[in-house]
Amino acid sequence: MFENLSDRLERSFKILKGEGKITEINVAETLKDVRRALLDADVNYKVAKTFTDTVKQKAMGMNVLTAVKPGQLMVKIVHDELAELMGGETVGLKLENRPAIILMSGLQGSGKTTFSGKLANMLKKKQHKKPLLVACDVYRPAAIEQLKVVASAVEVPVYSEDGNKNVLEIASHAIQEAKAKGNDVVIIDTAGRLAVDEEMMNEIESLKKSVNPDETLFVVDSMTGQDAVNTAKEFNDRLDFDGVVLTKLDGDTRGGAALSIRTVVTKPIKFIGTGEKMEAIDAFHPNRMADRILGMGDVVSLVERAQEQYDEEEARRLSKKIAKNKFDFNDFLGQIQQIKKMGNLKDLASMIPGVGKQLKDIDVDDDAFKGIEAIIQSMTPKERTNPEILNTSRRMRIAKGSGTNIQEVNRLIKQFDQTRKMMKMVTSGGMRNMMGAMRNMKGGGMPN
Repeated sequence: MFENLSDRLERSFKILKGEGKITEINVAETLKDVRRALLDADVNYKVAKTFTDTVKQKAMGMNVLTAVKPGQLMVKIVHDELAELMGGETVGLKLENRPAIILMSGLQGSGKTTFSGKLANMLKKKQHKKPLLVACDVYRPAAIEQLKVVASAVEVPVYSEDGNKNVLEIASHAIQEAKAKGNDVVIIDTAGRLAVDEEMMNEIESLKKSVNPDETLFVVDSMTGQDAVNTAKEFNDRLDFDGVVLTKLDGDTRGGAALSIRTVVTKPIKFIGTGEKMEAIDAFHPNRMADRILGMGDVVSLVERAQEQYDEEEARRLSKKIAKNKFDFNDFLGQIQQIKKMGNLKDLASMIPGVGKQLKDIDVDDDAFKGIEAIIQSMTPKERTNPEILNTSRRMRIAKGSGTNIQEVNRLIKQFDQTRKMMKMVTSGGMRNMMGAMRNMKGGGMPN
């Protein structure tokens, strides 16, 4: 995500490296490169020009402190302006009615149906809502079945009417159903349509007037770049939607849509899709996205994802087991499952400052844990609970059963033993020693 843009911007800032002060000449040279980087990322030309003009104006009007280098100052100004360009602040959903109604719109293939399921899952788990998904894509073959599959994965009910092509009737009946069954959010999945298709655009306009939604969201595939922005403008002129959803932001996207769309349609980006899993949905934070574009990582989002998978009761149970040196392969497998739920591994790693750049040309396989899981699942329940009984013959049997070799099994067991020892040290009071050592290192000294 944004890898090419990040690289180009970093190269642009190198122009100011070693300069003693900001001048009109070196700023102009830097921003010429920045503008090229934005245009290469498929950012709208007018947006790119306005952006660089604003940055130049702010840079020239700023007194540089002796403690701040010109390159650092330029990064700060560009960061703040990038965040502002993408909306400045996070804008959430406004779900005031009961049931609250969310109407999905967008082109065919933009990911509306999958995103509807992700949104239902998020509202259910994070906000403890009782969503109902409504199948109003009555044209695309198997669209209703797809929504049912997505809904089944997140354990959310679906309302559909086989054979009925009147979407206004279906939506109205669905809202009545929600009221009768206590569903407090209704998410209406509609058919993909082109802005030039007058009949289809009239249909969704009528649907919006009929259901009077709390939120109308426009779902757009971020990989389509500037075309996505143009389409968003056409839809907004007809629908006056409330917010934008960018899907497939984990793919090979140049970032133009994310950087241009807020300025062109003056509507906030509310959510981003970051992978195929049903948990791969994030609220859009302009400031954090600016951090990531400039290679600063996004530790806050990483912590939030970890907290979503954090179970206090489970943590207490594990803490007791670790203290007694009883942490076993069942617990180890459970921790792997939690990490996997946090999302795409390369995306997670890119949230750590400095790591994203190092992984740019490395293929991080989302199935990286498969070999470990296969080895653990090839153990008997007794072996998982009592790792110390894993002798050579047992290890050979596990290697054969998991499709790996004895070296891989030995390596995993060794890593597990090291992990268990470290956990034991931290839990049994070693944390104080570790924190003391870190303080010494931070202060320039070395731990004893």
